[in-house]
Amino acid sequence: MAEEKLPVRSVAQAFAILRVLGADKRGLTLSAIARTLSLNPSSCLNLLRALVLEGAVLRDDRARTYRLAADWIAAGLPRDAHSLWVEKARPAMEQFARAHDATIGFWRLVAGERLQLEALAESGAATRIHMVIGQRQPSGGGATGRSLAAADGIDIQTLEQRYRSVRWARALSFDAYVNQVSEAGARGFAVDDGFGHAGVCSIGAALPLQADAPRFCLSASIFAGSRDKEAVGQLGVALAGLAAQLAE
Repeated sequence: MAEEKLPVRSVAQAFAILRVLGADKRGLTLSAIARTLSLNPSSCLNLLRALVLEGAVLRDDRARTYRLAADWIAAGLPRDAHSLWVEKARPAMEQFARAHDATIGFWRLVAGERLQLEALAESGAATRIHMVIGQRQPSGGGATGRSLAAADGIDIQTLEQRYRSVRWARALSFDAYVNQVSEAGARGFAVDDGFGHAGVCSIGAALPLQADAPRFCLSASIFAGSRDKEAVGQLGVALAGLAAQLAE
């Protein structure tokens, strides 16, 4: 799926690794860290090597584990609002991904009108859709963009700006886009069937808006054509239910 430039993504992934290590003082193996964050092991290893060189992480060569350096433990990692939400969402996402055989993403609206992937849960199927923690996409793109626009009541001018910022994989008129946003408002979830990413059907459900909370949205991604319209609708209803549950 579409990704933002590597440096931005790498910084987000490095902080995600630090948060995971901060939650487990015993130390974790490379495979455990990569699995928790749904990172490619090779990419995860490169990030860990950089963190070790910077003195933020220590490696136990005998146990082949990694842990936070003492100075970092003493200082404590920043516990910002979105990190707490990610920790809350991840267990429910993992259960949902297994139950519905889909890749589940937890997205945050960030500065510059972009959506950033904060957490990922995969079904474990041999063939599945993979995304990368820290990747970004335009706020109007995918099912996530439509669901957020519907939930937040975006005006038509802003909606057109978001629509035009997206590089569509398959032609989609603005009128059709507006209709899909309207449908998302009525159903509580949005569907993008191959318009944002070729061969991928994504479902998006925005978490209910809460005062002083970051703006979040869930996505469920499956292969286009793998389920009929009714099954996609059932997945959308379930995803909207998960979004409501996380906001409680």
